[in-house]
Amino acid sequence: MRSLDLNAVTWRKSSYSNSDGGECVEVSDDFTAVVPVRDSKSPHGPALVFAADGWSSFVSAVKDGAVGA
Repeated sequence: MRSLDLNAVTWRKSSYSNSDGGECVEVSDDFTAVVPVRDSKSPHGPALVFAADGWSSFVSAVKDGAVGA
């Protein structure tokens, strides 16, 4: 697998992140096949990269209540 350059991507805070500064997840929509995800409290730390269809399934499961927080 080739590595992704995540230095210039645009990050946005997930709508499921809470507003008091804890449990903040950021995602990038800059790619079509993958979705990078990082902890907003550690913006220079590592990011996880998920296949776009897997990320979509996970988000749907969270919305449907199948995955608890």
